[in-house]
Amino acid sequence: MGWLDRVDDRVVDLTRARALQEVSRSAEAYAVLTGVLRDSTDPHARADAYVQRLSALINLGRTAEYTRAVEEASAAVRDLAEPYLHGHLNALAALAAHHQGALDRCVTHLVRAARSLGAVADPDRDTAWGWHDLAMAYSYLSFHGYALGAIERARQLGTAAGIPEETFAAPGIRLRNAVALDHTGDSDGCLRVLRDVAADLDRFLADGRADRLRPSSLAAYGYSAARRAALGDEIPTEAQADPGRLLGHGADSARARDMRQLGQVCLAIAADRPQDAVDRLDGVRVSAETLGMAEPARLRSIALARAGDHAAAHRVDRLAFRLAAQRHDRLRDVYIDGIAARIDHEEMRREAARFEGEALTDPLTGLPNRRRVERYVATVAARGERVVVGVCDLDGFGAVNSRHGHHAGDLVLQRVAGVVNRVMRRGDLVARYGGDEFVVVLSGAGMVEAAEVARRIDAAVRAEEWESLVPGTPVGVSIGFAELQVTARDPLGAALEAADHEMLRARARARTA
Repeated sequence: MGWLDRVDDRVVDLTRARALQEVSRSAEAYAVLTGVLRDSTDPHARADAYVQRLSALINLGRTAEYTRAVEEASAAVRDLAEPYLHGHLNALAALAAHHQGALDRCVTHLVRAARSLGAVADPDRDTAWGWHDLAMAYSYLSFHGYALGAIERARQLGTAAGIPEETFAAPGIRLRNAVALDHTGDSDGCLRVLRDVAADLDRFLADGRADRLRPSSLAAYGYSAARRAALGDEIPTEAQADPGRLLGHGADSARARDMRQLGQVCLAIAADRPQDAVDRLDGVRVSAETLGMAEPARLRSIALARAGDHAAAHRVDRLAFRLAAQRHDRLRDVYIDGIAARIDHEEMRREAARFEGEALTDPLTGLPNRRRVERYVATVAARGERVVVGVCDLDGFGAVNSRHGHHAGDLVLQRVAGVVNRVMRRGDLVARYGGDEFVVVLSGAGMVEAAEVARRIDAAVRAEEWESLVPGTPVGVSIGFAELQVTARDPLGAALEAADHEMLRARARARTA
């Protein structure tokens, strides 16, 4: 079997594992991914497999393995210029941190995930799933508004990639929003949201699309109907919409198992068997993360009220309210500690990659530095990929320092780093090479693609509003590209020298234009 055949096999295995997880068969997906990691040496395939395997472990609820899985996935993804992989990994790491009760780490991962996924230049099917997992992480942390925004982004990208609407229906997100309202006393608001969820299921049933819903979604629809019934709404009688039947879905998902147990409590309340509901609650062991730590207490309160023990129901209801408030208090403390500010100012410094003890990240801009470029180019060239190297030099930067000082110059460099990084293609590398010089490395590209990248960088820098940052001092960029010749004595050095000459020619042409 040739190298290309082996690569194709790994792609097939990774696609199969992803499909298995989409239908809640995560144990099978885990076995497939373990095979990929055993047999493949391709860094992209291994990184994808590690990220998917973390997802499988979270779906299976194997919490003892989260820490090691996050570390392995982080190591595999660290040196790859793939915003999607970084975004998806951080979304999953946020879920893992949330299950472990590490809220500060969870919030850090959420912010990184949103930034990385937002930086993907050409969003695709995988990016849509990244936004989906980020939405789930937001939802479990009770950031319901962010969760709804992220799942809408997933739906938009999924539709563009040919993923059916019902795949990202995500009833679990709205379900958690609904029960959170009930935990804090807004039962009417809870019912409104749950009825909206039911209306979506009715629409999918009417259109004949219910068979394409994910098993975990079916379980959430089942719990939504059962929870409505526990609050006094009528239980659906149609066979396909029967909550007991829907709760049976979810395969090996730990969250679906939790909803199945609590859903039976809701159905016992709805069937006017409150003592049965209380007895079931005494025996269930569910994760506090599935529907919030207050959900079992709130169901107990509803059951006790149905049994006529209103004093006990009131005491338990107050407990549910306190449990719900604890989460908000902890989140408030996380932000008071300054987690958002620390991410903005220290993210890249804390995450500076090290190779044999040498830092590979520029501390001012957070971009890769010269050493990282050298190692990255060597790795890509060794794989036989075509490589184009570009030099970007700022125009007017000397005037910025002389008129506004070096602090303003540092701010300009940081902003330029962000501007250039935003317009790069997926898989490209942007680095600060020294002073006001930036280097970009385009893998699998030629001079035609390089010319388009140069146009995008120039347009983005021109469009930036510099006046408010350095008044009266316009900032521009001159760019030159050259193709890497692996037969040269110093391939990278020769390419950078040629690109530098092209950059100077571009600057001269601009001045005479």
